Amino acid sequence: MRPPRRSTRVVGRERLLTQMTEARRHNCVVLEGAAGSGKSTLLGAWYQALLPFGFDVAWLTLSPEDNDLARWLDDLITSLGQVDPEIVREAALLAGRGEDEEATERTLIALVSGIRRRTQQLVLILDDLHCVTAPGIHETLQWLLDYAPANFHLAMASRAAIPVSLGRLRDRGLALELGMRELRFGAAESEAFLKAQLGEVSRRDARRMHELTDGWVAGLQLLAVHLERSRGAKCTPGAQNPDSPPQLTRSHLLDARGYAEYFEREVLAQLADVEVDVLIGLASCTTFCASLSVALSANGALPAQHDRVLALLARLEGDHLFVESIGEAGGATWYRFNPLFRETLLQRFRQWDDARQREVHRAAWVWFREHGRPDDAVRHAVLAGEMTAAADLVLQVAPQLRVKGELRKLLGLMRLLPAEEVEARVGLRLWEAQLQLFTREFDACAAGIPHLLSAIPAEDRAARFRLAITRSTLAVQHDDTEAMSAIVPELLTVSDAADSIGIGGRNNLLAWHAMHEGEFERSREILASAPTLFVDGMPLVGTPAGALFSRCMMGMSYAIEGRFLQVERICRDVLAEADRRGNEAVEAACIASALMGEVLYEFNELDAAKQLLEERIDVLERTSIPDSVLRVLKVLSAVQWMAGHQLDAFAWLERLEEYGAKYRLDRLLAHSLADQLQRHLQCGQHRQAEAALVRLETLGAGIDPSCRGTRAQIAVQASRGRILWSIAEGNDERASAEIDKLGDVCDAHGWQRDAAHFQLLGAVVDQRRGQAEKARQAAVGALRRGHRLGLTRSMLDVGPEVLDLIVNAAPADPSDAVLPFYASRLQSAHLATQAPGSEGAQRPGEPRQQANALDLLSERETEIVRLLMHAIPNKRIARALSISPETVKWHLKNIYGKLRVSSRDEAVALIRNLHPGSGETPWFTDDPL
Repeated sequence: MRPPRRSTRVVGRERLLTQMTEARRHNCVVLEGAAGSGKSTLLGAWYQALLPFGFDVAWLTLSPEDNDLARWLDDLITSLGQVDPEIVREAALLAGRGEDEEATERTLIALVSGIRRRTQQLVLILDDLHCVTAPGIHETLQWLLDYAPANFHLAMASRAAIPVSLGRLRDRGLALELGMRELRFGAAESEAFLKAQLGEVSRRDARRMHELTDGWVAGLQLLAVHLERSRGAKCTPGAQNPDSPPQLTRSHLLDARGYAEYFEREVLAQLADVEVDVLIGLASCTTFCASLSVALSANGALPAQHDRVLALLARLEGDHLFVESIGEAGGATWYRFNPLFRETLLQRFRQWDDARQREVHRAAWVWFREHGRPDDAVRHAVLAGEMTAAADLVLQVAPQLRVKGELRKLLGLMRLLPAEEVEARVGLRLWEAQLQLFTREFDACAAGIPHLLSAIPAEDRAARFRLAITRSTLAVQHDDTEAMSAIVPELLTVSDAADSIGIGGRNNLLAWHAMHEGEFERSREILASAPTLFVDGMPLVGTPAGALFSRCMMGMSYAIEGRFLQVERICRDVLAEADRRGNEAVEAACIASALMGEVLYEFNELDAAKQLLEERIDVLERTSIPDSVLRVLKVLSAVQWMAGHQLDAFAWLERLEEYGAKYRLDRLLAHSLADQLQRHLQCGQHRQAEAALVRLETLGAGIDPSCRGTRAQIAVQASRGRILWSIAEGNDERASAEIDKLGDVCDAHGWQRDAAHFQLLGAVVDQRRGQAEKARQAAVGALRRGHRLGLTRSMLDVGPEVLDLIVNAAPADPSDAVLPFYASRLQSAHLATQAPGSEGAQRPGEPRQQANALDLLSERETEIVRLLMHAIPNKRIARALSISPETVKWHLKNIYGKLRVSSRDEAVALIRNLHPGSGETPWFTDDPL
């Protein structure tokens, strides 16, 4: 009648303890879980936690001997009487005067009446409730709950389902129920527990033991004991660190015998032999359902009856015997074993003879094949020795997995197959090449293509077309427009047998080639004129062949041109749709994120660009094309530079350089070196800048900047490097001549943003040379082009002298209101990004600066601020504006930066101060939704 003594090495369950303490006034708290899941320990900690709140707590641990109504009532009365004898005085007089239902109920009513007369809160904790199974005892528990006064609270812990009805309490929110899902340790709790037991354990080993035990506390304890014994056995008198646990491997962990003995005693001993055989067969599968169980046991001793098997699984789950339901699929409930329990069963499975094991695997592979689970089917087919059938199945399901964006699953299936089965099928070899692109094994893919070209007959047009798609994709990853040009004729000859994915991929590849050839309109025409593609009657949206990827390609064509207003509209829509599509649209999401980050930077939304891209750069580097990686890393470097973080800015450029060197992408190397050269010059590091220039010149040597394709950009970056170096050296004449040639090259290629940037840079150089009128005309031309494209940072990043030139050039024509407006926006953008304390910057919080910030809000930001005034949450704002919640967050961060605030409340308060009555004034007249 007292909580069990707690070990000095118990790990606190703060997560659950807090939850239980907050529910202390509930009528009922239930803990259901397997033996060793920490129920008693948690209740003991809760017992102590309740005392400071002034609660009285009674404790009763039950045993099989208590499975008698009279003894149960005596123990119940005794435990509550230890809290206050007055509670049980009347009940004690009635107890023992009959064991019929009426007498028992009278006793319970007297007990409840005694509790009600007290003002103090009273908790009764019943531990090991599974030990009592008598229906009369269960009925008394139900009465306790039904008649309980407000100051009485019943807590019960059991390995099996609690035999009382909690429906009424659940409906009223007065019951807290914690099952195995909640009682399991989280990864951090497992690590803390193991450190308490072992004294030292690495995070990696703790994680492996957590996964192996599924967070089951007793399993962790058993492993810890096993490891302590192993450590003791391995220690010698001269060991330097005898307290260090041995290096763990999976086989080492699974060598523990303690948990096997535990499962034999606590679980398997309670089952019939035929039921144990069913579980042993099921252990060969990671998950299972009743129908699968019947299929695996159809030739065994257990009759193949679905209901009987289902009852067995339900009983095991209900009694918390380490079987857990994991959800519904295909009209069936699916289960899994605790990993340690499964390992115990697998040890028995491996003791079966080979023929019996293969029989189980053969039944499993047939069942999984017929029920549309190819990954499980292939694994079991291989284990059953059905190699040919497994290879044929992979070839059959590969197209469906590609449509769903599950190439990683297809990769796993391919790795299960013997190499000779893959080599014997051209179709599988084609998939192997495509998967090598997926895993970025570009050299292996390139090495295999000549063999495929010779292996595929000329008359097999479908396979030749698929190979052309693979070769083209490899050319994109190599950033090689020349190699792509050689494959284009094959792409244009579409095989009659080409499927929608092949056609969609072909269109996107041709669009990529055209945009890098400077044929932007043709690129977009390829995409816009393509008919809607369908797979199994559904529009093809995801994968690199789908509509979302095509829209990204269209957005990229606009980005290369420099038309960022169009890029923004496309990318916002793509990101919202990709969020809904999940894995099947991951490639499109990567490219859209890269383009959107460039848009945000161009529009001077620096924090939003940083947040969007930093979270995605690792994924982008592993999954996307060079164009995306180039944009992301350049933007992240520029954002850090604008924030005054020079080392971080160089770090991103060095990362771009490493990426370019790793995959031999000279265009990316050239961009990195040119940006590094510029930053070094801005820091006054002329020696490092000169070294970067030498490398740039080497990369660009022999490349005609007027040539078509990606190589032209290498020559342009080399020319840009020479211009920056000439300006730094004071050689304005040479810089001006180089700028004129470069501007013509950019115009010829259609790179309008770059043309505007260099035109404005030329104006700055002309201004320095004393040619004011020429400088003004060049600045006006650059501003007209920049305004049309929606450029901000491309203009301001020309250099520190450019702002005065912009301001002075804009008002030259009084009849032109556009350029002064554009110049004022550029000036405001410049002020918004000034570092605190720098010349021209205002101190945070000054009204004039805040008012200017309001003027800087974009149309979309103004819409969001308007909705903020009505206290509308982010999700509703997203629905109202047809954007994703993540996009709302990006805008909010940018709004906070412009308003110099840090929260919604501060933003709303500031706006109301600057615009009194803003909820009713014209600035906020529209209906928020």
